[in-house]
Amino acid sequence: MQTPAPFEYERATSVDNALALLERHGPESRLVAGGHSLLPMMKLRLAAPEFLIDINDLTELDYIRIDGTEIAIGAMTRHAAVLSSPILAEHYPIFRDAEQVIADPIVRNRGTIGGSVCQADPSEDLSAVASALGMAMVIQSRDGSRTVPARGFHTGPYETVVGPAEMLVELRVPIRPGCGSAYEKLDRRAGDWAIAAGGCFISMDVGGVVTDVGIGLTAVGAAQFCCPEAEAALSGSVASDENLTLAAVKAAEAANPQTDQRGPADYKRHLAGELTKRALRRAVRRARGEEV
Repeated sequence: MQTPAPFEYERATSVDNALALLERHGPESRLVAGGHSLLPMMKLRLAAPEFLIDINDLTELDYIRIDGTEIAIGAMTRHAAVLSSPILAEHYPIFRDAEQVIADPIVRNRGTIGGSVCQADPSEDLSAVASALGMAMVIQSRDGSRTVPARGFHTGPYETVVGPAEMLVELRVPIRPGCGSAYEKLDRRAGDWAIAAGGCFISMDVGGVVTDVGIGLTAVGAAQFCCPEAEAALSGSVASDENLTLAAVKAAEAANPQTDQRGPADYKRHLAGELTKRALRRAVRRARGEEV
């Protein structure tokens, strides 16, 4: 049986307490929320923190609410709550699409949105969603808070800009009235990591011209889980199937996948384009009120 290296453990009682513990125990301490990513890595000795800080009691970070012109999501919000949120279903069904294909109900009942994006797995679904939607990530320390864009949050595989004495406390997404959004994923079996996946939002004027668009990709080596080239190809154009296909081609060209046990690089590059096209088509239908 694989077991983690020895570590110490303490349960935080508040955000301030968690930050104090991070500061006290230094860079070898780690936060644990749902634990579905960190604990398996510890068992494999791929991660060996000396001190675990359990933040499951931080209910002040468990919420989804409208705050002015944005939707605020607490970092401790469980996947199941994201999946069932009427606010997110109304404004961004991309969350429902993505959450339905993340792991299984047991994981979704325990895992958190903050833990998922902070894990920074190259195949992580919600990182692609956050990047597509242009979300903002609120990071807190004992000295105050700072906000970074989702497209500047990840510094590499399993690495983010969150410092050793900081924690992600909130994710924010602007409300875009009338936009459509969607997420498409291909995996080997239900709930598995993606072979490839793509998500997007799209806004159009009354003539069908694209006024705003965001495209996210995961598992295909896209920098910061996004594809500006595909967005630029579509922005300002009519949302015709021809132009959606052109954007999808740009997404495939921008992908930089690696051959692994989930498939060869050429296959994943093809999927990046195909799944982007499917997501764009569904997002357009939703923006037009033809699909929920």
